[in-house]
Amino acid sequence: MERAVLLRSLSSSSSSSALASTRLFSRSVHRLPKRHHLVPNVHRRSLLRRHLGFISPVSRPSLQLNRHFCPLSVRAVSTSTVQSSPEFLGADDDVADKLGFEKVSEEFIEECKSRAVLYKHKKTGAEIMSVSNDDENKVFGVVFRTPPKDSTGIPHILEHSVLCGSRKYPLKEPFVELLKGSLNTFLNAFTYPDRTCYPVASTNTKDFYNLVDVYLDAVFFPKCVEDIKTFQQEGWHYELNDPSEDITYKGVVFNEMKGVYSQPDSILGRASQQALFPDNTYGVDSGGDPQVIPKLTFEEFKEFHRKYYHPSNARIWFYGDDDPNERLRILSEYLDMFEANSAPDESRVGSQKLFSEPVRIVEKYPAAEGGDLKKKHMVCLNWLLSETPLDLETELALGFLDHLMMGTPASPLRKILLESGLGDAIVGGGVEDELLQPQFSIGLKGVSEDNIQKVEELIMTTLKELAEEGFNSDAVEASMNTIEFSLRENNTGSFPRGLALMLRSIGKWIYDMDPFQPLKYQEPLKALKARIAEEGSKAVFAPLIEKFILSNPHRVTIEMQPDPEKASRDEAAEKENLEKVKASMTEEDLAELARATHELKLKQETPDPPEALKCVPTLSLEDIPKKPIHIPTEVGDINGTKVLQHDLFTNDVLYAEVVFNMSSLKQELLPLSMRDATVSISKSCYWPQPPKPWAIIAYYLKSPPKGIQKSQVTQACLACDLELAWAIVSSSYSHTSSQSLLEMGTKDMDFVQLNQLIGRKTGGISVYPFTSSVRGKEDPCSRIIVRGKAMSERAEDLFNLVNCVIQDVQLMDQKRFKQFVSQSKARMENRLRGSGHGIAAARMDAKLNVAGWVSEKMGGVSYLEFLQALEKKVDDDWPEISSSLEEIRKTLISKNDCLINLTADGKNLQNAEKYVSKFLDMLPNNSPVGSTAWSARLPRTNEALVIPTQVNYVGKAANLFETGYQLKGSAYVISKYLNNSWLWDRCASVFSFLSYRDPNLLKTLDVYDGTSNFLRELEMDDDALTKAIIGTIGDVDSYQLPDAKGYSSLMRYLLGVTEEERQIRREEILSTRLSDFKEFADFVEAVKDKGVVVAVASPDDVDAANNTRPNFFEVKKAL
Repeated sequence: MERAVLLRSLSSSSSSSALASTRLFSRSVHRLPKRHHLVPNVHRRSLLRRHLGFISPVSRPSLQLNRHFCPLSVRAVSTSTVQSSPEFLGADDDVADKLGFEKVSEEFIEECKSRAVLYKHKKTGAEIMSVSNDDENKVFGVVFRTPPKDSTGIPHILEHSVLCGSRKYPLKEPFVELLKGSLNTFLNAFTYPDRTCYPVASTNTKDFYNLVDVYLDAVFFPKCVEDIKTFQQEGWHYELNDPSEDITYKGVVFNEMKGVYSQPDSILGRASQQALFPDNTYGVDSGGDPQVIPKLTFEEFKEFHRKYYHPSNARIWFYGDDDPNERLRILSEYLDMFEANSAPDESRVGSQKLFSEPVRIVEKYPAAEGGDLKKKHMVCLNWLLSETPLDLETELALGFLDHLMMGTPASPLRKILLESGLGDAIVGGGVEDELLQPQFSIGLKGVSEDNIQKVEELIMTTLKELAEEGFNSDAVEASMNTIEFSLRENNTGSFPRGLALMLRSIGKWIYDMDPFQPLKYQEPLKALKARIAEEGSKAVFAPLIEKFILSNPHRVTIEMQPDPEKASRDEAAEKENLEKVKASMTEEDLAELARATHELKLKQETPDPPEALKCVPTLSLEDIPKKPIHIPTEVGDINGTKVLQHDLFTNDVLYAEVVFNMSSLKQELLPLSMRDATVSISKSCYWPQPPKPWAIIAYYLKSPPKGIQKSQVTQACLACDLELAWAIVSSSYSHTSSQSLLEMGTKDMDFVQLNQLIGRKTGGISVYPFTSSVRGKEDPCSRIIVRGKAMSERAEDLFNLVNCVIQDVQLMDQKRFKQFVSQSKARMENRLRGSGHGIAAARMDAKLNVAGWVSEKMGGVSYLEFLQALEKKVDDDWPEISSSLEEIRKTLISKNDCLINLTADGKNLQNAEKYVSKFLDMLPNNSPVGSTAWSARLPRTNEALVIPTQVNYVGKAANLFETGYQLKGSAYVISKYLNNSWLWDRCASVFSFLSYRDPNLLKTLDVYDGTSNFLRELEMDDDALTKAIIGTIGDVDSYQLPDAKGYSSLMRYLLGVTEEERQIRREEILSTRLSDFKEFADFVEAVKDKGVVVAVASPDDVDAANNTRPNFFEVKKAL
């Protein structure tokens, strides 16, 4: 589901996270993007990658399947400090029996130190997994099989709609009210191709059960099946403001899917899935095709809920340290109200029979005019591997094979394709087995028309060679270490561990298979290792390649051709259809449609009555700690270098950051430093999503007035104290990650050997730039950060390899460097289409402060332009580029002003000190160089970045500190309230508004400009204020894993945020009053009067805007 743009500070780090496999739409509301949906770069996974995806969220280019997900806006999850034991018990058998449940099976799962019990509700047949352990981050989820028969998007629209009010909670959106007064760590809903999931999580037991009750009531007793206006709002409707105007289509899902169908990678993913599965439910789009969505009727919508949203068709999951008996008591109150039905039979997913011969399909995708379109083709080979689900051993072996072939830059299939020069970037996500039948996909984009056949031949030839020659022992060892490290570390980043386990389990459980099996990997992995040791890797993997790929006739080749006219043809066809609809209506029909349009908007704008709001359960201020979360930090030095140490339980993993000062780098080298310094290495590399900064204010949109649609997802954010504002630049490194340092090799090792060595000895190394404004200072904080992790006994290996990476890599491989440039250019072009809000945010920041300008140079439109020029310059003047790369390294890598950050338990911290000392002694001791003055900013003009798209991304921003604003903690609470009221109901340092997949442009800006008046006229009672305060504290108290805790402490240190300041801000939050809202209005007015506007938009909408407001936008063709 698509309601809110990502919080600007974390927009990119989320999207780089490999949390999803098939394309997945979700209604996401947790800490950052309150309602953000569809990860534009989600990944297909094997059994191993499902785990590695949560553990190691570094992504590789992938083909999307039809699963609909958000770039998850979750708070990080804590590592338990006490080991669970088999003493954890399920519910009492007598209690379970009295409540109507029978125990089906019970196991202790050693891998997650949990007691898991599978129950069946006697009356309805509902199945429940009750997982008990010492994890305070409790998780609940209810999952229904929801296979669609067409592409009208019923599952997706229903997923949106059921949370719009229910029997016990008859509000427009109890979902929103929960946010205002909840401490949830996850609040979301997902629509897969064949199932719909409704998960929640919280560390507070009272809050957790509140969330569970609202969700249960929502899915079983929603108001939407009785209210056609919810269906129209969330799905689709004809809109006509006046009978003299044109009719348009509107609706949250309709508009969301128009955005999805504007993205070439998404179109490729859908074409591939539907071609692989022409005869079962996967052959249609559960998210909805914009051309088909308007065929859906309200009666079909209601019937789908009646048929599938029933306990007999439900799988229910509980996880954490709460009372197992209470779980069953809560469920029995709901489940006992139903009788068993036939849904389990009707929802069963049928298998796709294998083809007898390969299939080839050619599709078009919308492309921008200009440029060499002949070099913009895409080609992807896809296989359906089996008619039936695979056994665990085969599935595990295929996942391992997938990692060997594609999981790292050194993996042969990936390496050979990228080095071929036949394309710019990989498409296809390798093995994916989250649907009923497993698939394998691989291909390239940025391919010349003449090279399509060559790409296909190269893929087949390489696969044949791998089957014949096998993999070398170092590659196998590196992959095995990567997998074992990830499994042992169990680092799900910002994703609740219990939810990661739920999604793993449900991948089998939903098909009536054993829900315990996916949680237990130790024995199958041990058996696979033993088999490889005994028979050799070739004997294990060659037959898999031969059977499932080379000799498999069920192969679909998808060729995607660029078409600069497609977008305009689609719009013209839609307009023609609507003209026919209007022509068929009488004057009375048109008057009635205009009345219905007005009525729907009035409903959206009318607030819920106070008595209805009080029915939503909430916490009180007495439930809120008065002090901020403390992270142990000891500041010392080793060999004269500052070292931060964080004594935390990490299960014997050492996390380390080495920080170098970037401020002395020449201004003209900044974009090139992005190529040099930002590295994504191997599947073992990690980008754990950092905690959400309490330094940033974000607002989001629900249902706007005056034509602003609910799907026009909007945020506003204010970079206030910048406690963790490093994340503002995360969009740079997450989307344009470079491979130079780790993919060029050293004097003694080629890059394949280097990557394999890193995989064998560590859990990953990554290098990236960090730039942030600092409150009260003109100059930004600019650093290069090298991150690494390893088991503590490998600490020496970790620091030796970090030194090797930053000092020994030879930056002289012209051919490989050009590959990196082409890959980065392809990623940036894709980002412009799918994450235009991030591009707009970076562009606005570049107009308002130096840090924003630096970040935009390394991750915005300026960076794309730099890459386009650099791609040509590599051929013309490689010596100069190579010399510049070396100059960047010599400027940055120095013991002077270096900082080390370590996170582990005390014993392992002490053990690591001698290796840190040795590492520091190896660093060059360059003479200190003064900071370079980076004084540039982009002109403060309104700018439209034109791309081929059916939706827009609209931003407006201003620097409030230039108006005299002084940060107060109440600003966070104001944002929280606006978050879920004014801007949620209307649209979403620097204060900025952003919209996501927006059907409007100028209307959106009018909504932004109305925010200050809304604040001045605001009236709110104590309950509403309390909810805003509690929700804000939930944002402030981000729940973190140990590595995230250590990293956030490092960021506070770099940005000068003290514990005393954090306490002051917290007290200001807790003491917020209505008068603070009124006072803030004057500062928000600055955005209206002095703000700059950046829109990433379609040519037609920009032309229309400039016709309405002459010369409002300077127009720049971005693609």
